[in-house]
Amino acid sequence: MQPLVTLFGRRAFSSGKAPVVAIVGSTGAVGQELIALMAERNFPASEVKLLASARSAGKTNYVEGHGDVVVQELTEESFAGVDIAFFSAGGGQSTHYGPIAGDAGCIVIDNSSAFRMDPECPLVVPEINGDACLGALPKNIIANPNCSTILALMAMYPIHREKTVKRMVVSTYQAASGAGAVAMAELEQQAKDFVEDAPITQDFFGRQYIFNLFSHNSDIDPETGYNEEELKMVNETAKILDDETIAVTATCIRVPVLRAHCESINLELEESCGVEEARELLDAFPGVTVVDDREANQMPEPLKASGVDDCLVGRVRHDISRSDPTKGLDMFMAGDQIRKGAALNAIQIAELLIANGKV
Repeated sequence: MQPLVTLFGRRAFSSGKAPVVAIVGSTGAVGQELIALMAERNFPASEVKLLASARSAGKTNYVEGHGDVVVQELTEESFAGVDIAFFSAGGGQSTHYGPIAGDAGCIVIDNSSAFRMDPECPLVVPEINGDACLGALPKNIIANPNCSTILALMAMYPIHREKTVKRMVVSTYQAASGAGAVAMAELEQQAKDFVEDAPITQDFFGRQYIFNLFSHNSDIDPETGYNEEELKMVNETAKILDDETIAVTATCIRVPVLRAHCESINLELEESCGVEEARELLDAFPGVTVVDDREANQMPEPLKASGVDDCLVGRVRHDISRSDPTKGLDMFMAGDQIRKGAALNAIQIAELLIANGKV
């Protein structure tokens, strides 16, 4: 494997022809964020194809450097001549069209859960295991981890690589953005309904969301009691870190926040770690900013994280329940699910591929 060229804090692209890029699900929340991030990051693309369902075909979307681009209907012929395809249209579309795109010679970066646990598809967080996408790609498919997993590991990994995490306990506070644009719109509508003393719209979640919180809306395993979101964090952490020995448990909750997830994280460590040392490890890690002002009680919040690339980490403290508190850490983090939890992570993967001559 060739040496890894990283892009954290700089741009480094190959000097060859810029790739042809397709965005599947371009009209959704993540698709729109991908378009915005390509402009912000000066992402190289000789052509951008916007793909969506038949009902969105014919609409136009402005793409920086390419003008108004007409949205095309997604078909099996959509990937001829495409070098990189970002998929953000759901598991069903990915399962069907992902392999078709891969067979056409296109590298697929998929945001759904369809290929995350496929042993032939790397599961990548660029700051953590970016080299995993630079080896052989038997299916030409790279999986983006689940949003809650990405955010948890961005806070956990800087500590883990120095002190070795034995166990991680996570409680999530997940925003409407994790369920897509329709969920965000329903939360906004429920706020309007409440103010106007109208019946609360409950078309998407089937319950009142405003001024409420509830177990994550993924299916619950009747035997274990864990929902799919919680099991994704357990399984994906092991694959990303290539380590089955780290014990992980999670409780995932949907909260009435429009954008940006928060997570409470408890770590059990092999080695002692001072609080200030932990802050330094976190602050030095690309993609993490420490927000931990105890005196002013300024800590990570969804509003502070919304629209921000970095994950915000604070409330760093020893776990005083342990016999040796220095071998346990508590943290609280906030991260933009649409950016680092989805679109930004996918863009960073593509940047690594280009910088290292894989595209």
